[in-house]
Amino acid sequence: MLKHLNKDIPASVVVFFVALPLCLGIALASGAPAFSGLIAGIIGGVVVGAISGSQLGVSGPAAGLAVIVLGAIANLGFEQFLVAVVIGGVLQILLGVLKAGVIGYYFPSSVIKGMLAGIGIIIFLKQIPHAFGYDKDYEGELQFLQADGENTFTELFNMLDYISVGAVIVTLISLAILLLWEFVLAKKSKIFTIIPGPLVAVVAGVVYYVTMQGSNLGIAEEHLVNVPVPESFDDFTSQFTFPDFSFSVITNYSVLLTGATIAIVASLETLLCVEAADKLDPQKRVTPTNRELLAQGTGNIISGLIGGLPITQVIVRSSANVQSGAKTKVSAILHGFFLLISVVTIPVLLNMIPLAVLAAILLIVGYKLAKPSLFKKMWSLGLTQFIPFIVTIIGIVFTDLLIGIGLGLAVGIIVILLNSYKNSHFLHQEKVAANSKNYQLELAEEVTFLNKGAINRELQQLPNGAILEINAQKVKSIDYDVIEILDEFSVQAKERNITITFVSKKGKFENPESYKKFFEKEKKQIA
Repeated sequence: MLKHLNKDIPASVVVFFVALPLCLGIALASGAPAFSGLIAGIIGGVVVGAISGSQLGVSGPAAGLAVIVLGAIANLGFEQFLVAVVIGGVLQILLGVLKAGVIGYYFPSSVIKGMLAGIGIIIFLKQIPHAFGYDKDYEGELQFLQADGENTFTELFNMLDYISVGAVIVTLISLAILLLWEFVLAKKSKIFTIIPGPLVAVVAGVVYYVTMQGSNLGIAEEHLVNVPVPESFDDFTSQFTFPDFSFSVITNYSVLLTGATIAIVASLETLLCVEAADKLDPQKRVTPTNRELLAQGTGNIISGLIGGLPITQVIVRSSANVQSGAKTKVSAILHGFFLLISVVTIPVLLNMIPLAVLAAILLIVGYKLAKPSLFKKMWSLGLTQFIPFIVTIIGIVFTDLLIGIGLGLAVGIIVILLNSYKNSHFLHQEKVAANSKNYQLELAEEVTFLNKGAINRELQQLPNGAILEINAQKVKSIDYDVIEILDEFSVQAKERNITITFVSKKGKFENPESYKKFFEKEKKQIA
C-alpha cells in the first residue's frame, strides 16, 4: 500500500477537510456533544479503515443516522445511548459472521448509480447556502425535510436575506483555485499533483479571514469551523464519555431496540456505500462485504466505548477520496490520524477555516457525482436502466437516502418482474401458409410462478384445432405452478381439438397425459 503515498497523502488531506465539518455538523444534528462526532470520524478512519477491505471507502458518522440518534439520546440519555451503539456494533459483527454482507450485491447497478447522482445533486444544493454565508443548516444534512421545518429549496430562498459578501468572495476564490489546480496547473507540473488544491484553498480562506477580520468584507465567526478547544489536558480528556453498563441498562428493551436499529440501518447504509464506492473505483476492485460488516462493527464498539457516534461507510467522504486520486485505504487511515492530531494540537487554527471554502470543495464533489454525461449514458441504456436510476435520484433529493434507494429498488424489481413475465417463453406461428394453425411455444431455462400468467394467456389465445409444439429442451428449472397450467391446458386441448407435441431432451411426445409425472422424472434424472 505504501507505494502509492504520493497519491494517498494528498487525498487524505482533502478527505480530512471534508470530514472535519461533517463530523461536527452531524454531532450537532444528533443532539450529541460535538466531540462525539470527531471521535466517530477518528475511529472510522483509523480503526475501520485498517480492518476494512475497502480500498477507497471512508467511514465516519453518518447523516442518515442523525434522526435515530437524536431520538435515542432524548429518550435514553447519552450514556445509555452509548450502550446501544456498542450493542449495534456487536450485532454488526454477528451479521458479518453470518455472511449477511451478500445483501449488498442485490442492489441493481442503475439504483447504485442513481444513488451517487442523487447524493451529488443534494450535496450541491445543500452547499449553495453555505457558499453564500448562510449556515443555519448543519454541514452533512442530506434530508429534504429539515429539522427546523425548512427544506432544501426553501433554504435556497432564505439564504438571499443573509448573504455574506466575505463568504461569497471566499467561495469564488476557492472555486477558482480548485478549478485552476485541477485543469491547468496539475497538467503542467508534478508538484501541483503532490500539493492538493483543496489545501491551498483552505490556506487562502484562512489568510482571507485573518486579513479581513473586522472589515466590511470580513467573515463572522458563525461562518467558521467550530472545533471544541480544550484549555488543558484534563479538559480534553473530560470530553470523552463512557457508557453505563449497569445490568438494568443492558437489559433495557429500549436500549436493545436502539442497538438493533443502529445495526440494521448502519449496515444497510454501509453496504450501499460500499457498492457505490466500488463503482467509483477506477480499478474496479471489489470490497469483501462481510469483512466490511466486521470492520464497521468493531468501529462501532470502540466508538461507543469512548463516547463516539455510530459509524457507517459514507459516500460523501468516499467520493471526495476517489476524486482526489486516492489509490489505497492508506488515505482513509491517514485522514483519521489527521483528525486526531489536529483537534489535539491546532483546534484554534482549525476554527479559522471558513465554511465557504469547504462548501466550494463539496460543490465540485457534488457536480462530479451528478455530471450531465451520466444522465445521457443512463438514457442511452434504455428505459429499464433509466427509470430506476431517475426514480432513485428523485427519491433521494425529495426524501432521504434510504427512502430513495427503496423507491429505486422497488421500481427495479417491477422491471425485473415485467421482463420475467415476458421472457419466460416465446410463442410464434409457423409461416407455412396464410391460414396455418401450427404454433410453437418455447420455454426458457428458468420458468417460475411469475410466468404462469403470461404462459396461460398465450395458451388460451390459441385457436381451436391448432397444432402446438411445446419445446422444453432448454428448461433447467420449472415451478409447479407452471406445470399445473400445462396439465390443465392438456384437458382443455382435447375439448378444443388442439394437438400437442411436447419436445424435451428425451424426445417428442404426442399429447402427454401428465406433465407433472414427466417433470418429476426429469428432476430425478438430473439429480
